[in-house]
Amino acid sequence: MSRSRLAISCSDVKTGLASPIKLWLAVLVVSLMQLPMCSPVQAEPDNPKLRNERCIRCHGKEDYSRKGADGQQRALHVSAEQYLQSIHGGQDCVSCHRDIVKIPHRKGIDRNVGCVKCHLDSWEEAQRGDIGPEHDRLRVVVEQIGTYMSSLHARPNIEDQSRTNATCYDCHDAHYMTSVSSVNDPQNKLKNPYVCGTCHTAVLDTYMTSVHGKEIGMGNTAAAVCSDCHSAHNIERPDIISGRLSITAQCGDCHESMLESYLQTYHGKITQLGYGETAKCYDCHGSHGIKRVDETDSMVHNGNRLKTCQTCHEDATAGYVTFQPHGTTDNFAEYPEMWLASKGMIGLLLGTFSFFWLHSALWFYREYQDRKHGRDRPHIRIDELDLPEGKTHFRRFTKWWRLAHLVGALSIMLLALTGLTVLFSGSSWAPYVMNLLGGPVAAGYLHRIGAVGFMGVFFIHIIYFAYHIGRNWKTFDWFGPNSLVPNWHDFDDAIAMFRWFFGLGPRPQLDHYSYWEKFDYWAPFWGMTIIGVSGMMMWFPAVTATYLPGWVFNVATIVHGEEAILAVVFLFTVHFFNNHFRPDKFPLDTTMFTGRVPLEHYRHEHRREYDRLVASGELEKYLVDAPTEPMARGSSILGTVLIVVGLTLLTLVLLGFLGI
Repeated sequence: MSRSRLAISCSDVKTGLASPIKLWLAVLVVSLMQLPMCSPVQAEPDNPKLRNERCIRCHGKEDYSRKGADGQQRALHVSAEQYLQSIHGGQDCVSCHRDIVKIPHRKGIDRNVGCVKCHLDSWEEAQRGDIGPEHDRLRVVVEQIGTYMSSLHARPNIEDQSRTNATCYDCHDAHYMTSVSSVNDPQNKLKNPYVCGTCHTAVLDTYMTSVHGKEIGMGNTAAAVCSDCHSAHNIERPDIISGRLSITAQCGDCHESMLESYLQTYHGKITQLGYGETAKCYDCHGSHGIKRVDETDSMVHNGNRLKTCQTCHEDATAGYVTFQPHGTTDNFAEYPEMWLASKGMIGLLLGTFSFFWLHSALWFYREYQDRKHGRDRPHIRIDELDLPEGKTHFRRFTKWWRLAHLVGALSIMLLALTGLTVLFSGSSWAPYVMNLLGGPVAAGYLHRIGAVGFMGVFFIHIIYFAYHIGRNWKTFDWFGPNSLVPNWHDFDDAIAMFRWFFGLGPRPQLDHYSYWEKFDYWAPFWGMTIIGVSGMMMWFPAVTATYLPGWVFNVATIVHGEEAILAVVFLFTVHFFNNHFRPDKFPLDTTMFTGRVPLEHYRHEHRREYDRLVASGELEKYLVDAPTEPMARGSSILGTVLIVVGLTLLTLVLLGFLGI
């Protein structure tokens, strides 16, 4: 019986069409010849019947093809020469095509190649021995397998749940894979768009019209390809947050300076905090069809920029067009407004901190030395004074002053917490704080609540004093002893204070408000003007852009952030020192919470007013009882909490400056 005849008989056996006699004869002949052609055979590489030479007899033909299950003709040619030069060249075909158990194999076999299992098995086997340099590539492959398994490509296809979106061999040509098959290989990088384009045909057509695609078409391997933006294995859906964030980061791999400048904008800062619903690179420049800025069909061309802005900001006006999304503060020639704003604010910060930190350091030294040597303690003896019974304290602040201070303090701290988290978005602590705040959207609402609270205190304050001045305009003393308006006497007090610091004179006798208290009072007005106006500009951008050019937003962002830093650092260093941390006050002064200060302390701090009230006989009008125990305890707790929060915010600023 010939081999062809035997094959027919086996086929008859397999299909159950043979007669009993033919079936018996076929079984007998097969048994005698010990041929495993009709029995199930496992795909074993050392089986001579399954070696590559048998496969190449058919698949080596250049025109070899078969119709697939979808009815489409599929090329099945494999170049034996190229395959032998590939990384898999030493492998038997059936090592991957494990569903082939005999040759000739049945038609219409499953395209079932287990790349993942094979490499994982190989890695597991390698780990049983010594891992050496020869396993470096295998290690990389295994790492990429883990990345791939969590990617969009590894997930079931929406239209056909029985298959994944893309397998390893859809992107990697398994038969011709070289030892350097990544996109870092110039030849492979130039092929990358076309490999992806086998599935994403429409995207490929658009991409080839872009600035990137044109450069790739000319052989420029420095141009971006699909895997540069979407990564090679960790591919995410571009319409979900993780995918949007990933693509934005990938843009920066090539456009480093542009990414750096983008991250200084509000869009970029909240992007760093993990927020996906804000303008990213591709929202303004496009994605697959990116054009040069000077091309008329570019989304960021001057003629198209307003329309691009209006995709997010529907009420955007012409002023938006001159906004500098990639402006920097170190290039005067291109961005003079930003350069001047930045340098001006830096000068303000350095000047303010240099003076007041020096002032605090000298004050600490002198006050510590005086206390160390027993000077100025006790200030006065209460038992030596003819005071009404129980009236041991001086009424310093009314309840409305205390309430305004508390609301202002809470508002400032809320503004600082939400604002600093965005300002220092690149710090390690910022994402955690932002999550605690509920995300950028919630933080934005909280920031505006803080702004409304602070502005409320500010404007009510202005209205109160306007009413007070208007009612008493004939008798109002602008520069009197109880006025917060600075006068020449404050200048003299400051000089006397520095003389005392250096041991050149006595401690000056101050009035109802000292020069540093007046500065503490007026500083929020200055800060409110800068922070408030710049904040309102950014809060209502359409109104701002209607009357002002777009670069105003850049300047507003700079001065808003820098003035906020000035306010936070000044309040939680200088202000805290003046009122809580210097030796005469440490660890906490509750006067602003109780409204009352011990008379001996008041005489020490405001000797000029004390002497004037004693001389006029008016001191008794200001004397009050000591705070009740619940009030004293509650004030101490409240003050301690505010100080701890303030120092925490100060720490966040320090970490932000250090890039931690």
